[in-house]
Amino acid sequence: MSRNRLFKAWSIAAVAALALSACATSDANEGSAPGKSVTVEDNNGAQTISLPLTSVVATDNRTFETLSDWGVELSAAAVALMPNTIAYTKDADIIDLGNHREPNLEAVVAVDPQLIINGQRFADFHKDFAELVPDAVVLELDPREGQPFDAELKRQTTVLGEIFGKQAEAKKLNDDLDAAIARAKAAYTAGDKVMGVNVSGGEIGYVAPSNGRTLGPLFDILGLTPALEVEGSDDHQGDDISVEAIADSNPDIILVMDRDAAVAADEATYQPAAQVIEGSEALKNVNAVKNGNVIYMPNDTYTNEGIQTYTEFLNMIAEQLEAAQ
Repeated sequence: MSRNRLFKAWSIAAVAALALSACATSDANEGSAPGKSVTVEDNNGAQTISLPLTSVVATDNRTFETLSDWGVELSAAAVALMPNTIAYTKDADIIDLGNHREPNLEAVVAVDPQLIINGQRFADFHKDFAELVPDAVVLELDPREGQPFDAELKRQTTVLGEIFGKQAEAKKLNDDLDAAIARAKAAYTAGDKVMGVNVSGGEIGYVAPSNGRTLGPLFDILGLTPALEVEGSDDHQGDDISVEAIADSNPDIILVMDRDAAVAADEATYQPAAQVIEGSEALKNVNAVKNGNVIYMPNDTYTNEGIQTYTEFLNMIAEQLEAAQ
């Protein structure tokens, strides 16, 4: 090869390398195709999102940890719903839309978003957002009724990965969830009776298998045998079933969500779930309590219900059951 041709080939390769480097270091908000667009499917059909993204809003608490870990910059969000484990709570530049009970929806207009990742407690405000910022894509990725819950968590993660150019990171999160499920299934002894409960205000509430946002779906995912099934129970915050009824069902394993740990841990009246359950006279002779098989979800679960939380809890279940074998 002549010197001129060699120099030209080297120049082309150098330019290509620089271009690849620029793409690799581009902002997380630019997505997988800067300057173009990406089309994804959400709960309402195909959504085309223009790139690069310069203003993103998030209200779905299943997505906060993922977006934060990926370095996605938010211009506004439901910061009031975030636990302090999410880095966004320390970012004063993010406009707080408040919580779903007293939202400041109009504040979204000032940030002129291209994308609003909406859902969970803010799901009912989809129409409001669409009217306030008609040019924005209001993305809804809540788990759909009748669909496997774990598959829905992975669908949400996959779609977000496509939007923000984080396909490899999304796959890793999905693979980690699958591995945690497989591990927990392997550690669970078929036929062992399982009870799901929610603790709030010092009270223990029964969580119906297969229902609700948190513990209920785990019965289907892991193939757990319910210790108690009460017809008509579907309150994700815990149905009012007596502690004596829970004790009579004598579960071998109790799975617990401490609701107040996420929203009221700083209050003087806060009673940790472990204190309530393990201090209950009615439950002291239950197999799960006697054998140390009461397993608590991460403290921030109630306001951080994303794929990472479930992966962490499933590994906690596996670790506890493996140790008991």
